[in-house]
Amino acid sequence: MRKTAVVTGASSGIGAATARRLAAEGFDVVLAARRRDRLDELAAEIEAADPSGRRGGVAVVTLDVTSAESVAALAAAVRQCHVLVNNAGGAFGLDPVSSADPDDWQRMYDTNVLGLMRTTKALLPMLVESGAGHIVNITSLAAHAVYEGGAGYTAAKHAAAAVNGTLRLELYDQPVRVTEVAPGMVATAEFSLVRFKGDAEKAAKTYEGVAEPLSAEDIADCVAWAVTRPAHVNIDRIDVQPRAQAAAHKVHRV
Repeated sequence: MRKTAVVTGASSGIGAATARRLAAEGFDVVLAARRRDRLDELAAEIEAADPSGRRGGVAVVTLDVTSAESVAALAAAVRQCHVLVNNAGGAFGLDPVSSADPDDWQRMYDTNVLGLMRTTKALLPMLVESGAGHIVNITSLAAHAVYEGGAGYTAAKHAAAAVNGTLRLELYDQPVRVTEVAPGMVATAEFSLVRFKGDAEKAAKTYEGVAEPLSAEDIADCVAWAVTRPAHVNIDRIDVQPRAQAAAHKVHRV
C-alpha cells in the first residue's frame, strides 16, 4: 500500500515543489490550497510526468486553512494520511511595530499558526492510525531570529516553531514523527510579491545581488529526505540557508 502525503499551500512555491518531489518518491499526494485552478494544473503536470503510474498518484482538495469548515472538508476527503506537510502561510508587510497594520499581523497569525493547528488537529487521528505518521512544519529562519520590520512575521513563525516543539513532546509515545524545516532566503515567484502587496520592484530587491538564493526544490529535497528516513528516526529540525546568507540580517550581495 502506498503512503499518502497531504501538502497544504500546494498551489505554488515550496508547496508545489514538495508535492512534485513526494509524488516522485512514490507517495500518493493530496494537493491542498485555495487556488483550485493552480492545483488542477499541478495535478495534471504530476500525472503527465509519470504516464506509467508507477509514481504516486495525486488528488486535489480546495483548502483555506483559516476556515474550520474548509479544514473539516479536507479531513473528510482524505481516506488516509501518513505525512502532513504544513506549508500554508506567508508574510504580509514589512512595517516596524510603530506603524504595523493589525490586519497584516492577524492574517499572518491565522495562516502560519492557527492554520497549522487546524490541519494538524484534523488529520492527527489518521496520522496516528497509520502507525508511522509524520508531521512536517515549514517555518522559517524567522522562527529563530528577528529583524527590523519583521516583528509580525517573526512572531508568527516563532509561534509555529513553538507548536512544532510542543507536538514533539505531546506525541512522544505515539507513532508520529514531527519535523520542522526552517528555510532562509528562498527565491520563489510569490513570497516577496505577496509580502509587498504586489509591488514587484520591492519584491525584486529582496534577492538583488544574491547570486544563489535557495530554490523551492531545495526545501522539497529537505522534506523528502526527512520523511524517507526509517520510522524510528526523527529529524527534529532542519535549518537551511543559502551559502550567501549567514543570518537573517547578513547576506552577501555582489
